[in-house]
Amino acid sequence: MLRTHAKYKLGQVVRHRKHPFRGVVFDVDPEFSNTEEWYQAIPENSRPTKEQPFYHLLAENEQSFYVAYVSEQNLVADNSGEPIEHPDVKDIFGNFDGAAYALQYQMN
Repeated sequence: MLRTHAKYKLGQVVRHRKHPFRGVVFDVDPEFSNTEEWYQAIPENSRPTKEQPFYHLLAENEQSFYVAYVSEQNLVADNSGEPIEHPDVKDIFGNFDGAAYALQYQMN
C-alpha cells in the first residue's frame, strides 16, 4: 500500500538511523524514484521497500558534503539544534530555527 504522506518536510534536519550522517531535506519522492541499479547496489538484508517516501538530502558527515537519497524508514529527526554546514544550504534555504530551515522560494 502506497503511503502518500511524507513524515519529514522540506527544510527539516534529519539524520540517518544507521549511518553517521545528517542532512536537510530539499526534495521528496512519494515512492522510490531512482535507478534499479542504485537500488540493487544496496545489500539485500538492508534494502528498503520502494513503496515509501524517499528523501533528497543535502548531507554531511565528518569528512564531506554530498547529496543523499534515503528512504523514510532510515531517517529520524535530528534534535541536536545544530545547523547543516553543507555549502549549498544557503542557495535553497533561509534562516535556521534549530530544527528546520525556511525555504527561500517555492520549489516544484
